[in-house]
Amino acid sequence: MNKFALAIAIIGGLNWGLIGLFRFDLVAWIFGGSTALGSRIVYALVGLAALWCIGFLFQRDPAPRMAE
Repeated sequence: MNKFALAIAIIGGLNWGLIGLFRFDLVAWIFGGSTALGSRIVYALVGLAALWCIGFLFQRDPAPRMAE
């Protein structure tokens, strides 16, 4: 589930990058507009994935760090 959520959040981040740099919303283009049902589902999945990924910020690092 963590990898799936991370992949969806990355897709959303890349889409926002396209919007910011080129004013091009790939999700809206694929599904026929930002208000189309497919677009709304993708946007909702990206939001839910981002909420899931917030938990990553508070996880302990499982691998000990090497002393520098």
